Amino acid sequence: MEFAELIKTPRVDGVVLHRPFMPTVEGTLCLTGHHLILSSRQDNTEELWLLHSNIDSIEKRFVGCLGSIIVKCKDLRVIQLDIPGMEECLNIASSIEALSTLDSISLMYPFFYRPMFEVIDDGWNSFLPEDAFKDLESMTDEWRLSEVNKDFSVCPSYAPLVAVPKGIDDDTLRKVATFRHGGRFPVLSYYHKKNGMVMMRAGQPLTGTNGRRCKEDEKLINATLRPGKRGYIIDTRTINVAQQAKARGGGFESEANYPQWRRIHKAIERSNVLQDSLIKLVEACNDQSHNMDRWLSKLEASNWQTHVKEILTTACLAAQCIDREGASVLVHGTEGADSTLQVTSLAQIILDPACRTIRGFQGLIEREWLQAGHPFQQRCAQSAYSNSKPRQEAPVFLLFLDCVWQILRQFPCSFEFNENFLVQLFEHAYASQFGTFMGNSAAERAKLSLPEKTVSLWSWVNRPQELERLSNPLYEANSLVIWPSVAPQSLLLWEVPQQREINKWSLQIWETIPPIYLFLLAFKRETAEGTKECLYLFVSK
Repeated sequence: MEFAELIKTPRVDGVVLHRPFMPTVEGTLCLTGHHLILSSRQDNTEELWLLHSNIDSIEKRFVGCLGSIIVKCKDLRVIQLDIPGMEECLNIASSIEALSTLDSISLMYPFFYRPMFEVIDDGWNSFLPEDAFKDLESMTDEWRLSEVNKDFSVCPSYAPLVAVPKGIDDDTLRKVATFRHGGRFPVLSYYHKKNGMVMMRAGQPLTGTNGRRCKEDEKLINATLRPGKRGYIIDTRTINVAQQAKARGGGFESEANYPQWRRIHKAIERSNVLQDSLIKLVEACNDQSHNMDRWLSKLEASNWQTHVKEILTTACLAAQCIDREGASVLVHGTEGADSTLQVTSLAQIILDPACRTIRGFQGLIEREWLQAGHPFQQRCAQSAYSNSKPRQEAPVFLLFLDCVWQILRQFPCSFEFNENFLVQLFEHAYASQFGTFMGNSAAERAKLSLPEKTVSLWSWVNRPQELERLSNPLYEANSLVIWPSVAPQSLLLWEVPQQREINKWSLQIWETIPPIYLFLLAFKRETAEGTKECLYLFVSK
């Protein structure tokens, strides 16, 4: 298929661009196979380059001969294009709809993108499992790197190399994989060098209604325990949901078969609920009624902050079990590729100072999200404005970044990166010129030959000029464990950096549609024990 076949009108003059809090721009609109471009002859006017893959939905409006297209983006931006001529408007809208909903992943822009910068650090080779394992080997000899999944046959969503207890052979791993959802047998997520405790992650056990047992699975997770020590299994489902999973062949670990482990259920909502929550949150931010009570009611109904609190609370629990109680932890939900990864990655940020550096955070995203099989292609296929019924879309990664921002805000001196980095990751997860977040697993990325055919986001990020933009000037290396507050008054609604200065001076806060709003400002003093002094100020009309 040729892109030209989908472009009915490639160019229109006299198009007017409207963006919130930005001057109106008139210029020429051009459509290419991957971009919507608006350029102007006006001096000092920034051109608009918008990836078609970033478009979530469009709306058409007509007043006489003037047509308007409202473009709603996956990164939550909203822009308006006024196009002279009804036919031109309809042709542009039709072309955008076709180009923004291409099914073939091989037609996506990362396969066509050629970097204009020198690739100094090849991001595809920057965070290989074997390199991460060298750091583990320097701390302990109790683990090994297994190649049991080198052809992705044991677990389609795992990486080819995984860290497992040294005393567990590959045949045992294959048997355990048949007992865990999606073949996701327990693997090492984090080693706490302070006391040697570990955190593992897996899919739910397939116990079913008959209470199926797998002695190899029991042997594997017991191999992570020190003599005389107990462990905790953190299940990210309610007990009722876990019980219901038995009827579908799933389930949870029986205490009779895992006597050295205590099971704790900490509810984190499933993907369809999270997607509905994001939609309601954006609708609340879109509300132009100028009614504070209505705004707060809609915000509460979205339950977005509730999800943030639930995830952070569970991550803190996992960190406390490891650091304060000296116990190893196994985390899983149903599939082990969504809420499980939110918890394990946030717990590492709390426990490990290295994860709070720019490069360390990149490594965390690689280990706990990309190589761990989070289905980015499915979860980020649509955002909050899509008109289609949600299938497998969910803002799982966005919620994780929101939680990181909450911790960063409470400990502003403990992170080497600033929130620009978090916003950048959010944007590229949904639409990007880089291949990093393409596919749903390492197996899919290997099949697509992404390392050979696309550029890694990390190659861009690790350029000196980009690192300077993403660096936190307040950063001071903090070797301590940091314990974020999860009290309701400590959790704020995230706003993007470019909106902050506007919100300080503009009382029209409810009349725009920024990516994420802040309705409560907080000033805190950071201490080694946590945040102690707080001053809150409501922003309102």
